Amino acid sequence: MKAGTVLVIPAWEKGRGGGHLIRSLTLVRDLRSLGGEACLYLPVVSGERVKPDYREAAADLVDSFNSAWIMDAGQKPEEKKWDLIVADRFKTSPEEFRIWSAWGPLVGLDEGGVRRDRFDFLLDLLPGPPGRSSPNMTSPELLPLPKNRRPSFFTPPYAGEGPVSGGALPPAPFRILVSFGAEDPAELSLAAVQALVNPPEAEITLLFGGLNKNAALQPPTERSGLRVLKNIGELREKLAGYDLLVTHFGLTAFEALHARVPVLLAAPGPYHQRLGRRGGFISAGTGKKGAARLARFLYTKNRLDPQKLYAIAGACEKIARRHNLAGERHGDLALLLREFTPILPAACPACGKGERRNHRVLGRFPRRTYRSCPHCGMVYMLRLSKPSIEYETDYFFGAYKQQYGKTYLEDFSNLVKAGKIRLKHIRSLLPRTKGDMPRLLDLGCAYGPFLTAAREGGFSPVGMDPAEDPIRYVRDELGFPAFQGFFPESPPEFRDQDFEAVTLWYVIEHFEDPRRVLTEINRLLKPGGVMAFATPSFGGISRLKSRKKFLEKSPADHWTLWSPRRCGKILKSLGFTVKKIRITGHHPERFPLAGPFLTKKIGPVYGFFYGISVIFGLGDTFEVYAIKNKRRVP
Repeated sequence: MKAGTVLVIPAWEKGRGGGHLIRSLTLVRDLRSLGGEACLYLPVVSGERVKPDYREAAADLVDSFNSAWIMDAGQKPEEKKWDLIVADRFKTSPEEFRIWSAWGPLVGLDEGGVRRDRFDFLLDLLPGPPGRSSPNMTSPELLPLPKNRRPSFFTPPYAGEGPVSGGALPPAPFRILVSFGAEDPAELSLAAVQALVNPPEAEITLLFGGLNKNAALQPPTERSGLRVLKNIGELREKLAGYDLLVTHFGLTAFEALHARVPVLLAAPGPYHQRLGRRGGFISAGTGKKGAARLARFLYTKNRLDPQKLYAIAGACEKIARRHNLAGERHGDLALLLREFTPILPAACPACGKGERRNHRVLGRFPRRTYRSCPHCGMVYMLRLSKPSIEYETDYFFGAYKQQYGKTYLEDFSNLVKAGKIRLKHIRSLLPRTKGDMPRLLDLGCAYGPFLTAAREGGFSPVGMDPAEDPIRYVRDELGFPAFQGFFPESPPEFRDQDFEAVTLWYVIEHFEDPRRVLTEINRLLKPGGVMAFATPSFGGISRLKSRKKFLEKSPADHWTLWSPRRCGKILKSLGFTVKKIRITGHHPERFPLAGPFLTKKIGPVYGFFYGISVIFGLGDTFEVYAIKNKRRVP
C-alpha cells in the first residue's frame, strides 16, 4: 500500500520567507495529482489563527492549487489517520515535534531545529551546514525543478554562439532577475536594485515579495532599465528567460542551477552566508551592506565585465554537476513520497518500552533509520518501504553464493556439521528422558541442513520456512515434516507446549516484531525447553571498528541488531533464562591497523589476534541458548 494520506506542514508565519510555503503548496498539489489525499496544515502560531490574507496568498502562489486543500487547527487534523507527516518547518519546535510525531511517521524536509536528530526520517533537499547530523537523503534533484532551461550557463538564449568568456557582450540587454523570496525579511531587494541599475547593457527585473513584514516598505518606481513585478506566477518556469539571478541561498537558487541560469548571492544573515559559501556559490556578503556590494562582482567601471560573469557561470556549473542538476531531472519529491509505506514500531520491538520518538537515532541511510532503545539496548530499523527481498530460490542460490562463494545446497554438508555442534549445546540443557525423541522446531529451516543434523542427533525435527521451494525439498527429498508460512502465524498442527526445542539460525533478525515471535515460541515450548538462535553481533569487531559502516552494510531485511551483553535482559522479560552464549565469527583480518596484514589467515600473528578476538568476545556473530521458565509469560 502506498502512502495515501499525507499532511504537509510548512513554515508559513511571518519572518520565515515564502520558499517553504511555496514548496509545500507545490508538494500538496503534486501529491493530489498522483491520486493521494494530501493536505496543507497551517498551525496556530504565537496564539494567532491563520489570517485570511495568508490563506488567499498561499493559494495564489502556486498554479492549480485549491484552497480547499488547506487545513487549520479547527479542522482537527489530529483525529485523522495520516500515512506521512511532512514537516517543512525550517526549525520545528520541541512542542511541535511532540504533537506531530504522535499523528504519524514524521519526515523532516531541510529540518534545522533542535529535534532534528529525533525525526523518523530526514530529507535534505538543500545541502546543510557543516556539523549538522546526517540525513537519510540529500537530493536537490527532488526539488520542484523547472522544465524550461537555457542551452548552457554560458550562452544567453537570445544571442551569441559561444560562452561569455571574451571581451564582448551579446548585443541584447543582459537580463538580471532580483528575487529575495515572497517575504524578503532582511529587505535586501531595494539595496540590490540600487547597486545594479546603472549599466546601460543590463535590464533589471525586481520580483518584489508581497508578504514582507514591513507594510510601509514600497517597491521602487519603474524607470529605464528597471522593471518591478509583484507576481509572475510560478517563478521557476520563468527563470530561463534571464541571464543572471540575484538571490539568497535557498530553493530558487537551486531551481536556477537546473535552468542553467548563473546565480549570485547576497545573504540575509551569517547562517545563509555560510550555507552559500559551503555550497560553492559566489556571495557578495551579508545584509544590506552585502547587497550594496553586488556591483563589484559584475561590473568594472560601471560596465558589465564578461570575465566576472564567466567566473560566476563557471562556479554555478560546478555546483549543478555536484548536485546532479546539470542533466535532465531524475527525481520527483511527490513521486518519492507517494511510494513510501513507512514501517516503524510505536515502541521498542524487543522490550516494548518507551516511545519511538524518544529513542536515540544511531544512523541514517537512504530509506532506513536505526534507533537504539534506552531501556534494553536493542538497535532496530525503521524503513520508508519494504525491502525488495523475496525468500525464494534466488535468495538461497544467488544471494547466498554472492556472500559465501557457494550455493546453499553446495554448502549443505558444512551446515550439517555446524548444526551438530549446536545440537550438543541444546542437548546439554535438556533433561535426560527415556522413550520418544524430543521434538524440535527449526524456524527458517531453508533446505533442511539443521533438520538433517537434528535427526542424526536423536531429535524428531519439524521445519518451517516462508519459501515454497525449500519446503518442497525438505518434504520430498529429505522426508521431514515441514510447513510453509510466516512465523509467528503458526499452523494449527502446532499446539501449546508441543516442542522440547525451537531454533532460529540467523532468522531472529529478519522479524519486524521479535517480541511477538519470542512470545509465540514460549507458548510452543514445554517448560524447561530450549530456545536457541544465532544472529549477527552488534558487539563485534566490525561494529567497534566503524558503527556507521556496520549499519550501512547491514542487510536491508535485518530489522533488529542484537548484542550479546543485552539479550539476556530482553529474553528474561519474555520468559526465558539465558544459559549459554557462544561468540562466533572471529575475523582478525577485520581488526583496525593489523587487519590488512592478516588476509592470509595463517601464521602466529593471525593466531594471536584470533585469540584476542576470542578472549574479548569480538566475533561478528553469536549464538544464544536459553530455557523456558516455568512461569507463564503475561
